[in-house]
Amino acid sequence: MKFTNKTIPNIIKPQVEEALSYYPELKDTPITFKFKKNINKSTMQAQPKFASLLKPRGSRSYVILISEKFHIEGEEFKVIDVDDDIMIGWIGHELGHVMDYRDRGKFDMIIFGLKYLFSSAHIKEVERAADTFAVEHGMYEYILATKNFILNNTSISSEYKARIKKLYMSPEEIMELVNNLEPDEVEEKVKEEIKEKKA
Repeated sequence: MKFTNKTIPNIIKPQVEEALSYYPELKDTPITFKFKKNINKSTMQAQPKFASLLKPRGSRSYVILISEKFHIEGEEFKVIDVDDDIMIGWIGHELGHVMDYRDRGKFDMIIFGLKYLFSSAHIKEVERAADTFAVEHGMYEYILATKNFILNNTSISSEYKARIKKLYMSPEEIMELVNNLEPDEVEEKVKEEIKEKKA
């Protein structure tokens, strides 16, 4: 698939393009992938570009911020050093946020942003929606790889794991969602993905 209107750092271009290949709807959506020194309580963050918020939803552009480093039990790690499947899963989750944002009107987006700042229940709803978009687009293996990296890594603090368990879908919930997808729907999605990747 050929992508337009994407700005991607070369060092993560293969992983980003792999994640994007599961979202043909975003083929022409302007998205900038950008490294940032630190992101509060997160490794990546997707958001509309401020200047585009007042534009019609189909004309918006987005930015996905990627923390250069993250800390585990006082040790510092570079995000680019994680396995490809984990990186693809992280990016796939953020693209799920973009899918969520693109269907919201401008006033809805403003309220959405305010609620995200003050409501943990809203954060949970939003993060689980992003996971759902990723799973329904066929990315469940990547999403599981990312979650297992966090939840099964003995070096990651129990506090961070607790946050992930509280706000995001569990591996068991992801597999339940996969199993509940209609067989014909799954087959159709796979065919569409193959078709789009060959385009």
